[in-house]
Amino acid sequence: MRRQRISGGRRGATLAGATAVALALTMTASTGHLTDDSPTTAGPVAQAGRTSLGPCMIRGSLGVQMSEGVPTSPGYARSTGTLRALNLMIDFPDAPGQGSAKSRFDEFFPQTAKWYATASYGRLHYDAEAPVDHWLRMPKPFASYGIERGAPFDPGYRKLVRDIVKVADPDVDFSRYDIVNILTTPNAGPSALDTVLSVTFAGNHDAPRADGVPLSNMSFVYSRQDDGSGSYTKTGYRVLPHENGHTFGLPDLYTQDGGGAVGHWDIMSEDWGAGNDLLGWHKWKLGWLDDDQVGCAARSGTTAHLLSPLERPGGTKMIFVPLTAKSGYAVEVRTQEGNDEAVCRPGVLIYKVDADVDTGYGPVTVEDSTPHSGGCTRQPNVQAELSDATYRPGQSFLDLGAGVRISVTGTDSDGDYQVYVTRR
Repeated sequence: MRRQRISGGRRGATLAGATAVALALTMTASTGHLTDDSPTTAGPVAQAGRTSLGPCMIRGSLGVQMSEGVPTSPGYARSTGTLRALNLMIDFPDAPGQGSAKSRFDEFFPQTAKWYATASYGRLHYDAEAPVDHWLRMPKPFASYGIERGAPFDPGYRKLVRDIVKVADPDVDFSRYDIVNILTTPNAGPSALDTVLSVTFAGNHDAPRADGVPLSNMSFVYSRQDDGSGSYTKTGYRVLPHENGHTFGLPDLYTQDGGGAVGHWDIMSEDWGAGNDLLGWHKWKLGWLDDDQVGCAARSGTTAHLLSPLERPGGTKMIFVPLTAKSGYAVEVRTQEGNDEAVCRPGVLIYKVDADVDTGYGPVTVEDSTPHSGGCTRQPNVQAELSDATYRPGQSFLDLGAGVRISVTGTDSDGDYQVYVTRR
């Protein structure tokens, strides 16, 4: 498609190349086969038959891994109400736990629970439990498991999970929990600067079982993700909300080669460093936005919309412009509020969503209003180029091939943005 960006100017600052290299080395992963018989529900599945937004409920082809389509397929963890998260801290004979198991737990909580409470406008209550307050020692050395980021529950992970269950089962009823977090001692395996092992197995039909239930939504966190910038104590926990995002069915938004199609606009793209939120599309998928907070610009002609910043409760949060039954443009307002502490150019974010693209292969692409600017942030661990991608009043996005124009015309006294969508 031929696309144009109509802008009144551009500005930016260049982020150090070392940060970009470090970012490429610190991506987390998701993997798994979706199960159709799980009792858990993800996102607005129950609303699917009632919604008036049919043309905007894009769906991917059968077999797409963690499709961006709505509603989210069954089999993942619930994303509204109370989520019971089991946390187990494990170590190994060749990698004994550093400090106390409680201190490892404290690296992630209550920060992760607070992050989800803010992102969900209070619709997700993350109940983090650690029924075992000491390190669970595995019976074999870490190296013997052959842990990699490979296929779902490969032999190495199956051995590890069996040993975790065997050691924990006297004190843990796995059937009481929706997800499981394995918080490994950070000295097991390589540094995150060398290889990131953190991984989530989500919606797995063939998951190992414990106490009569499949452990189908499990996140594993390994070494501390710190590039030496000194930001870890404040931001290092964010690997866990990223990994748990997979248990809700959200895909990786970075690409396999470390590319930045979304930049810092979603924690499923950049999961460490300065704080960021989820895209409005993901909030809708997860049931955190109501249908009446989403506008569907499916018809030809021009429609006017008043968008409230995504970080604030209430109001219209997103416009979706469907292009096909599998793709379209999402439009939302991002400001430096809530979880979005790193926003350096408040404005209207426009991005394309393709439900037919697998996780890790670029299912979302942000449209940059200031291409090749270098971005507007110097915060550590932020891929800078897209940090100033937002459209400001007086700017428009134009997709000539699709016959779509999205224009930002102004703001009101409440900070809401006026947006017009025109399609032929």
